[in-house]
Amino acid sequence: MTTATIIQSLASGLLMGLLYGLVAVGLALIFGLMDVTNFAHGEFLMLAMYITFFLFAFFAIDPILAAPLVGAAMFIFGAAIYLLVVRFAMRAKANIGMVQIFTTFGLAILMRGLAQYFFTPDYRSINVSWLGGRTLEIGGVFLPVPQLVGALVSIAAFGALYFFMKKTDFGRALEATREDAGAVALVGIDKNKVFALGWGLGSALIGLAGAVMAIFFYIYPDVGASFALIAYVTVALGGFGSVFGAFAGGIIVGLVEATTAMILPPSLKSIGIYAVYLLVVFIRPRGLFGSI
Repeated sequence: MTTATIIQSLASGLLMGLLYGLVAVGLALIFGLMDVTNFAHGEFLMLAMYITFFLFAFFAIDPILAAPLVGAAMFIFGAAIYLLVVRFAMRAKANIGMVQIFTTFGLAILMRGLAQYFFTPDYRSINVSWLGGRTLEIGGVFLPVPQLVGALVSIAAFGALYFFMKKTDFGRALEATREDAGAVALVGIDKNKVFALGWGLGSALIGLAGAVMAIFFYIYPDVGASFALIAYVTVALGGFGSVFGAFAGGIIVGLVEATTAMILPPSLKSIGIYAVYLLVVFIRPRGLFGSI
């Protein structure tokens, strides 16, 4: 194993880690806002990838150009899911945690079943795109352009999210609602409106990730399952309720995955992720950056 090989593997892991972080940030945002784990998060990613594919297939819109459209569509979808489904689950008088879990889990099964019915289980891919198949060489390190652009999109999206949450009135309302949803009602903030916009924002982030991933991943009804599992581990690793922790956790997961693939067969690369996660659970149960 040469130094060049190690650097190449870590660079690839960093790029994928940034995408993992973007996938996980939306999940962390919703959990931090409402203490609700969206078990349909992977299916949201799957839907975003299908939207990207059909925009390309029917309207010849390149995935990079489609990304803002997919993000906007997923924002509307996420807000609608809260208003039409999750809002009512949160009104449960008993076992509210289990009601929320089964609600989003049932939503995941429904979305996957509808995708198999309408889109069939066939694998689809975007064979021709502006970025597909291109690589960039930097100091002897070859970086796939789709993953590189995806990493830049992830950084830009996280930066925009951070600015939005810290510098805008709605961002402050979002933070206040996270701290005390009951108290904000006393100052005229509509909790349901904030929650709906929070779900929309989290879904828009997963939409951006799905649009980029559609360039270099096969698209099929179960595609979100593996990414959802990584997202749950990433959020737990970074710390529940911490958006920054989810993004940083995604980078850590990507680097650990790449390192494990250098030591073990590629099919066992996930072992390193779960080993690091278990280590963090034993040493710091609330996650690396968590506060709860």
